[in-house]
Amino acid sequence: MISYLDFEKPVAQLEKQIAELRQASEGDDVDISNELQRLELKSAQLLASAYQSLTPWQKTQVARHPSRPHFRDYVEHAFEDFMPLGGDRNYGDDEAILGGFATLQGRKIMLIGHEKGNDTASRLRHNFGMGKPEGYRKAIRLMEMAGRFGLPVVTLVDTSGAFPGVEAEERGQAEAIARSTEACLALPVPMVSAIVGEGGSGGAVALASAERVLMLEHAVYSVISPEGCASILWRTAEKAPDAAEAMKVTAQDLKQLGVIDRIVPEPTGGAHRDPAGAAKALGDALAEELAMLAGKGSGDLRRMREERFLQMAS
Repeated sequence: MISYLDFEKPVAQLEKQIAELRQASEGDDVDISNELQRLELKSAQLLASAYQSLTPWQKTQVARHPSRPHFRDYVEHAFEDFMPLGGDRNYGDDEAILGGFATLQGRKIMLIGHEKGNDTASRLRHNFGMGKPEGYRKAIRLMEMAGRFGLPVVTLVDTSGAFPGVEAEERGQAEAIARSTEACLALPVPMVSAIVGEGGSGGAVALASAERVLMLEHAVYSVISPEGCASILWRTAEKAPDAAEAMKVTAQDLKQLGVIDRIVPEPTGGAHRDPAGAAKALGDALAEELAMLAGKGSGDLRRMREERFLQMAS
């Protein structure tokens, strides 16, 4: 069952009408195929029109959609032979950040990413994708392992930010994020990152400091959430739509600013309407990026990362 966002209400009403018409016609000899075809076409046109002109705040809502595919969905549809690896060899395992060996279109890689979960139980288990220090230290361990084995690193970023709880601070959250960012920048192998939903604050940057950064069409990427920004600037989260507009959180804005390198199109109506299609498009884009980086030496790769981040500050 599709969960509709506020701006999708006209589409929701039309699709409800279609469903009711189908139900009413069951066992009836009256041919309503033409009427159904007309309504379905109108619904598809409404949906396409709505998604062609989304505001930054609406894109933020799409990026947070409860049915949007997450790490495990991409593993299922875009990768093969995934072998999960757990633990940071220091404190424990963090299920908000998953990783392990995988194969992408015949190429062996190290795959790391945030997992938010898809129902109440799994969201609690994965802490809504908010990584703790042990999660970032696990990512560091896996990146270093990839460097030793000469495997490219692919990261899928989808988090509102690193976990801000007291226990995370006690275990060195800031230091773990900084070390993870450092590990990305120091990798001797190719690294490609993709923002697949939310890219929030240092919790995202810690897995996205790559020489090539991709974003799905309706993903968002920012130093703080629109609600957090609005609460600071206007003392009310109700100004979140204005904050999203000012912060330039969309893939389209960030591509223009040079923060990301490539936008990956999503199926009409967002990745949540066709997870398999979204995963295929992302897998193809990642494979193309890795093919372009293949053969580059460690010095060239580190230089590429250094130049892209220094360019942002200029």
